[in-house]
Amino acid sequence: MILGVDLGGTNLCIGLVDNGVVVKTVSVPSFAPSATMEETLEYLAEQISNLMSPEVTKIGIGVPSVVDVNKGIVYDAANIPSWKEVHLKAFLEERFGVPADVNNDANCYAMGAYGTYPADAKPETLVTVTLGTGIGIGVVDHGRLICGVNCGAGELGYLDYKDGCLEEYCSRQYFDKLGVKAHEVAAAANEGDAEAIGIFNEFGKNLGHAIMILMYAYDPSHIVFGGGIANALPLFRGTMEEYIKSKFPFRSNFDRLQVDIRTSGEIPIIGASLI
Repeated sequence: MILGVDLGGTNLCIGLVDNGVVVKTVSVPSFAPSATMEETLEYLAEQISNLMSPEVTKIGIGVPSVVDVNKGIVYDAANIPSWKEVHLKAFLEERFGVPADVNNDANCYAMGAYGTYPADAKPETLVTVTLGTGIGIGVVDHGRLICGVNCGAGELGYLDYKDGCLEEYCSRQYFDKLGVKAHEVAAAANEGDAEAIGIFNEFGKNLGHAIMILMYAYDPSHIVFGGGIANALPLFRGTMEEYIKSKFPFRSNFDRLQVDIRTSGEIPIIGASLI
C-alpha cells in the first residue's frame, strides 16, 4: 500500500493506493497563504496521519514546484509563499518511518495518466498538459518519466508568446485577462453564444501553438489534457487542430497523434504513488 499526495494551491488530496487502484481518499483545503513553513509541514503531517497505517510502505507526493528529486528538496513552490527551500523527503521519512519520494505535480499527473492505459496499449511517448491556473507539462517515454536535472523538463509554458508567455494564453490566465470565468464561457458557448465561441476559438489557436512546440520537442504518440478546462476540449479542438495543420510541416506525425483528456481527481494521487 502506497500513500499518494497531491499538494495543490487550493486542495490537498491524499489517497491510499493498492496496486494502482485508489482505495480511499481525503481532500482538505490546502495551506493558508500566511502559514509559516513549520505550520504547513505540521498541517501536512496531520492530514497524512489520518490515512497512515502499518500497511503503508511508501509515501509519494507531488508539489507545484521545482524539486531536487534525489534529495527530495522543494524550491520556491507556487502558491505556497513560505516554501522557499523545504527538505520534504527528510521530514516525511523522519516523521513516518517509511521511504518518501517527491516530484513535481505535473510529472505526477503524467505518471498517473500513463497508468490509466491498459498494459497492452501503453503510449510510446506520452505528453500530458494540465490546463489549470497555469499550464503543467509532463513527459513519459516508454514508461520512464523524463524529469531533467532540476525536475524542469517540460516547463515550456514559460516560453515567449505574443506579449507574454505561453502559459498566459493556454490556461485560466487567458480567461482571467478577459475578465471572464472559463466554466461560464464554456456554458455560454455550449448554448451557442457567438462571443463565447469566439473566445474558445482563440484559445484553441493559442493551445495549438503550444502543442506544435511539444510535437517539435518530444514527437509524442499521445497527448493528454487534464485540469478543469480540458473538459471543454470540444469547444477548442477544432481551431487547435486547424492551427497545427496550417503550421506544422510533418502532417503524417500529426495524423498519428492521439489526443485525449483525463480529468479524474485520482490521477495525480496514482501518479504520486508511482514516482
